[in-house]
Amino acid sequence: MRLGIEKILQKDDLGRDDLIALLDIDDPAEEAALFKRAYEVKQRYVGTKVYFRGLIELSNLCVKNCFYCGIRRGNGAVKRYTLSEEEVLDAVKFAHAARYGSVVIQSGERQDEEFVSFIERLVTRVKEVSHNELGITLSLGEQSEATYRRWYAAGAHRYLLRIETSNALLYKTLHPDDHDFEARLESLRTLYKLGYQVGTGVMIGLPGQTTADLADDIAFFKKMDVAMIGMGPFIPHHETPLAASIPDWQEQKERQLRRALRMIAAVRIQLKDVNIASTTALQAIDHVGREMGLLAGANIIMPNLTDTEYRTGYQLYDGKPCMDENATMCAGCLERRITSIGETIGYGEWGDSPHFKNAKKEH
Repeated sequence: MRLGIEKILQKDDLGRDDLIALLDIDDPAEEAALFKRAYEVKQRYVGTKVYFRGLIELSNLCVKNCFYCGIRRGNGAVKRYTLSEEEVLDAVKFAHAARYGSVVIQSGERQDEEFVSFIERLVTRVKEVSHNELGITLSLGEQSEATYRRWYAAGAHRYLLRIETSNALLYKTLHPDDHDFEARLESLRTLYKLGYQVGTGVMIGLPGQTTADLADDIAFFKKMDVAMIGMGPFIPHHETPLAASIPDWQEQKERQLRRALRMIAAVRIQLKDVNIASTTALQAIDHVGREMGLLAGANIIMPNLTDTEYRTGYQLYDGKPCMDENATMCAGCLERRITSIGETIGYGEWGDSPHFKNAKKEH
């Protein structure tokens, strides 16, 4: 292992050049040392308990037309759907009975009053049917401050709003002109102000993205004081404008995976006590991708609770795994996978970010 990398891994706080060096590692021994260091930091600051967030893909209706997303408004090949209240609550009841600590309600983006009220009602019902035992994360895009307030008052306490990239110019290449990078930032600030545990994240391996961009993303996470990070490799969807951006995707996907894992490790080393998700996009490239994410420093898994009838309609990228596995099958599979690497599952626990708890004490 190069002396420079060894010295970087001994540091408690990493500079921009340090992060770039770690993210650019291509030597297997150095990469193994990076993951080992990240796992040591994980053990010290968040432990080796994995927290489940049962994922409910509520609807693939979306007003946005992002160039990378499979459920973008302009994709006419998608069969659109919205779960009924009872279908959502059935998934919630499963999560509660299976002793998941939390659920995530995710959807394409809408701001109409019918949708806002529907979410408000759902959050209230989730609290009721779980006897206030399930934590609730929402991932529903940019909304007004009034909407965020209503959902928080109803009982949601975590919100995931991915920035996708903190580089404003690169952000423009991913979205039509009616998307505003500053509006995205303002939504994150508003969520923080209202008391949510705020999560964000990026795609790794975007066309035109540099290693310096990724290092700056980590600095952005730190500056925004986020409590949780959800990020994964960029995987093209064939029905999007960016589908042809990586024509040799099959040849590149292993490289994308390795870089995503190094990003998880670098974030863990730098931010220490945040929650980091090991995403399904990792598993889309390698069948043990999520376990690899946990060993690189992640501590959150989001088992899919959406009925298999709807899963083909919620493909943000090609090759999404577990399309034909129901919630029961998924839960059993994940438990075996997690225990096989020597970790445990925080059943019945919300698994709030230690960073969020520590930040509240400081304020």
